[in-house]
Amino acid sequence: MQPIVLINAVGLTPRLLAHAPRLKAVAETGWQADMPEVLPAVTCTAQVTLLTGLLPDKHGIVANGWLYRGANEVRFWQQSNRLILGDPLYATARLRAKARGQKCKVAKLFWWFNQGAAVDISVTPKPHYGVDGNKVFGIAGTPIALPVELERQLGPFPFPAFWGPMAGKPSTEWIAAAAAAVVKDHRPDLTLVYLPHLDYDPQRYGPSGCDMPATVAELDDACAPLLDAARVAGAQVWVVSEYGHCNVSRPILPNRVLRLAGLLDVRTGPFGEQLDLFGSRAFAVCDHQLAHVYVQDLDDIPIVREVFGNTSGVARILADDEREAIHLAHPRAGEVILLSDPDAWFAYPFWLEDDLAPDYARAVAIHHKPGFDPCELFFDPALWFPKLHAARRVIQKKLGFRMTMDVVPLDPTIVRGSHGLAAADPLDRPILIGHGPNPGPSVPMTAVRDLILGALDLS
Repeated sequence: MQPIVLINAVGLTPRLLAHAPRLKAVAETGWQADMPEVLPAVTCTAQVTLLTGLLPDKHGIVANGWLYRGANEVRFWQQSNRLILGDPLYATARLRAKARGQKCKVAKLFWWFNQGAAVDISVTPKPHYGVDGNKVFGIAGTPIALPVELERQLGPFPFPAFWGPMAGKPSTEWIAAAAAAVVKDHRPDLTLVYLPHLDYDPQRYGPSGCDMPATVAELDDACAPLLDAARVAGAQVWVVSEYGHCNVSRPILPNRVLRLAGLLDVRTGPFGEQLDLFGSRAFAVCDHQLAHVYVQDLDDIPIVREVFGNTSGVARILADDEREAIHLAHPRAGEVILLSDPDAWFAYPFWLEDDLAPDYARAVAIHHKPGFDPCELFFDPALWFPKLHAARRVIQKKLGFRMTMDVVPLDPTIVRGSHGLAAADPLDRPILIGHGPNPGPSVPMTAVRDLILGALDLS
């Protein structure tokens, strides 16, 4: 079989391809199409739809995070492949090859749900967590020596550039270089590579507030070593993305709405207010332009609908069987689902005064917050010298003091870009670049899995 390198260039759209000459050249050797978004149009949901060919009511990944009902805890950005309720592309490819007496060697690099995936090679971000609350940046993977070897070749993975106020092109450059090394040294039949560069400035400033041609060109430049390695290996290059970004002008704070309506409770303590999931009649798990509202007593659903029916920025309220229309009628989903207006997005804060905010609110704390927080992409403008402040915190940490990297602002109005809804214009949809029979100008995200299997001669 001819090898395939599948690049997930998150945020790339047909409109933006003109600014990426290398990737455009790939499209010119094959075909390109747009892909209507799956709802919610967020990373984890989109990736698993691409990999399984299923919609979220079947594969179960209803957002980047959700309520784990057994523990009654909200968890975001989990890595276990076992959370996927369906057969991912790589598992199917290996099984079909084995049935034919062949092998299909698969590498999965920085795509989500990486741990425990049925692949031969993997690399994923995975910090080390100490019992004292300390955290040390790191990557993990298989074979177990591979992350060590890649960091020996390329230097440490630039974790601060992967997410947070310093997120930017060094992380994408490192991942692309690592993928090139894997293609060159290990020769996988299928290599999945996630390149996050277009998820930063378009989210901070909105597509109209940043230099999109320059940002896309930076992504394209980072792809150079990977594209060279694919050419030498005789591999086809396919490109997918998950969503396009849109400009937003206003946050919606559904947890404050629920609190003011007497439906949400908090617990006060030494680290600020904490969301009381057992005491709250309803609370919202916010993820960009969609929010899952979990309601303990189904008799409260009409009250929740009424509350949000009067909330500015909420475009649609779906409950019960109405969730089937957007393929989110699943036990992991909220009893009520909110969709925002196109120029709005959902922010997770539940406190009413900033002095009472939980300590994690001012930190990059993706596993602590009961919602996605794009404010983590900014340094707090109230800090005079934010990088100096951060450096002082790092020194405190190295000296053994307990500290919080409190550099994140609490004001969600500074966020100017988001995603999660269907794009109004097909040119702003995610892109698909492939080879072989042309499937047409628009391809559903659920079709990508079988297209790749066909290109591997494993259909």
